[in-house]
Amino acid sequence: MRFSPRSNFARTLVVLAGLLIASQIFSYLTVLNYALLPSIKQFNKILAHEIEVMLDDDLLLSNGKVYHMDELLRRQLLEKLGVTMHEADEQTMMEEFDNAASVDYLSVDMSEKLGAPTEARISLESKNYVLWLESEAFPGYVMRIPLSELHQDDFQPLFFYSMFIALLVISGGWLFIKVQNRPLATLEKAALEVGHGKFPEPLPERGASDIRAVTKAFNQMSEGIRKLEEDRALLMAGVSHDLRTPLTRIRLATEMMSPKDSYLAESMIKDTEECNEIINQFMDYLRSVQLQDMTEVDLNIVAEDVSVADGATGHELEVSKGELVGKLDANEVAIRRAVTNLVVNAVRYGGGWVKISTGTSADRRHQWIAVEDNGPGIAADQIETVMQPFTRGDTARGSEGTGLGLAIVKRIVEQHDGALKLSQRSQGGLQAQIVLPVIKRQSRKRRQC
Repeated sequence: MRFSPRSNFARTLVVLAGLLIASQIFSYLTVLNYALLPSIKQFNKILAHEIEVMLDDDLLLSNGKVYHMDELLRRQLLEKLGVTMHEADEQTMMEEFDNAASVDYLSVDMSEKLGAPTEARISLESKNYVLWLESEAFPGYVMRIPLSELHQDDFQPLFFYSMFIALLVISGGWLFIKVQNRPLATLEKAALEVGHGKFPEPLPERGASDIRAVTKAFNQMSEGIRKLEEDRALLMAGVSHDLRTPLTRIRLATEMMSPKDSYLAESMIKDTEECNEIINQFMDYLRSVQLQDMTEVDLNIVAEDVSVADGATGHELEVSKGELVGKLDANEVAIRRAVTNLVVNAVRYGGGWVKISTGTSADRRHQWIAVEDNGPGIAADQIETVMQPFTRGDTARGSEGTGLGLAIVKRIVEQHDGALKLSQRSQGGLQAQIVLPVIKRQSRKRRQC
């Protein structure tokens, strides 16, 4: 499973955060190696020199004279410097020494400076740090050195400042990326509208140069698709008109034929009607319902009207009306055409029993209308295939029609942002269900005082 960010916005933000963290780490290492460590070395050198001076009985002055210091004087000088020596039998001090944290770097450096194995430790007392030294240079003693100028609070501002700068940079980067990606969001919305058959106004070309180039290309593509759609509609209208005219003349001629040629006239009339039906189905398939007005549709009324219309032709339909929750906006003519096509298929391929039912999904976000029959059904591996244009299904359901019935239904449903679901009935036969989204409830307005 992949956990990497997928959107360009998230990827850019992750890269920005990664670079910021790397910059912080680099800054820390730079300060550590070029500022902090040299200061520590200088501090260790001075401290080691002071310890050596305090440990020697004789002090060589700059004028070449030797000055002798007894132990009491050395202790007084150490105390003036804030340094105290504690014997190993002082239990309280030794407990503090044992609880202090060992510092390997200081231990190695002080061992080199003093010329004897030395262990350095640091502890925190109140708000000040304390340095502890145990060395063979002064066996039996532990040296306590308060670091009065080094406080715990000195590090907190640095941490807070670093976090503040990091959050400030990330927030600024987030805002910058969001502004940069705003044209892409507008472009995505316009692309979805074009995909649903709508053609928005040309998008303003703004943003970075590459985004402006993409927006310009999209506007050209949208305009090309719009012109293509208009040419297609004009072509189909012309073809329909030009084909229907000779078909009408043929039918008129067949009706004027002599009675002895009636068998031939009936065949020709049937052929012309089939041609008209083919033309109608082509026009239905190519017609875009998104450009037509949407109104509030009641699927129960649609089911009742379709059942009555088919009942007039001699087909008895069973109707089961369910509770419809929410408001459904759709093109009523197109929805009736889709349901009628499903009923025609059920009557044509079923075993004589057809049922129309309606209802609401469990999440109450969709309404549905279904048509069932008790025919041979469709194999599971052919369900997606039969919804493609010019596909008539397998031999079990015959090969009548033009192969556009289900394709027309699917196209109408998809133009309403819905779905067409085909499934086998457990009792045998096929169930075709149209699922349409209801209008989302708008947030309540503020209550007036």
